[in-house]
Amino acid sequence: MGDWWQRSIMEPGKLPLLLALGAFVLTFVVTRVITRLIRAGKGPFGNVKAGGVHVHHVVPGIVLTLVGGFAAVAGGRHGFGSALAAVVFGIGAGFVLDEFALILHLDDVYWSEAGRKSVEVVVVTAALVGLVLAGFTPFGVDGMSQDELQDRANVIATVAGNFVFSLLALAKGKARLAVFGVIVPLVALVGAVRLARPDSFWARRFYARRPQARAKSRLRAYRHDRRWSGPRRAFEDWIGGRPDA
Repeated sequence: MGDWWQRSIMEPGKLPLLLALGAFVLTFVVTRVITRLIRAGKGPFGNVKAGGVHVHHVVPGIVLTLVGGFAAVAGGRHGFGSALAAVVFGIGAGFVLDEFALILHLDDVYWSEAGRKSVEVVVVTAALVGLVLAGFTPFGVDGMSQDELQDRANVIATVAGNFVFSLLALAKGKARLAVFGVIVPLVALVGAVRLARPDSFWARRFYARRPQARAKSRLRAYRHDRRWSGPRRAFEDWIGGRPDA
């Protein structure tokens, strides 16, 4: 364990990233617990107001993200200052992304159906940072030997190919597969080769004169949503709380 910590975290300078991820996840969890207590009218907590204006926690989040980000850039990847900046940045990012839906809609949709976007973004962000921390670098070209690194053509082809798969998956309406496919090789290939979702750019462009493809796309999307929407909603409710009716 000590050898892994030294070789995988300390030597590559990933300690700030680990601290930022821990602070990010912990901030999100604590924030959601407090907001759910406020919503239920329990505990000593309450909304922060200034002059009758509800101050959303995205406001201090932006300030902390800026402070932590600039301090991290100035402090490098080693030392106590870098670790502190990473924690401050992680806390700020947790506050900001917890209200991502508010920023997206420019409206207080925290406890509405649209507010689920915040939970989705937080989960995806934590997963991606976790993958990077575990050793995956963008486009999945990490862990290569020196001989492989010398073959720049293969590396470029791998990067370009995986990026194309991600773009195709995104065009077909498979946003989650596209995002994870940027990090993990061949994940986006699944979304790239399967039928597009009926409301995607790909379906509008290429299925317009193919009624069979459109019908099959709608049927597959319906079956997929029916199978996975329930578990996904239950998971999001467990993390972020059930939205208002």
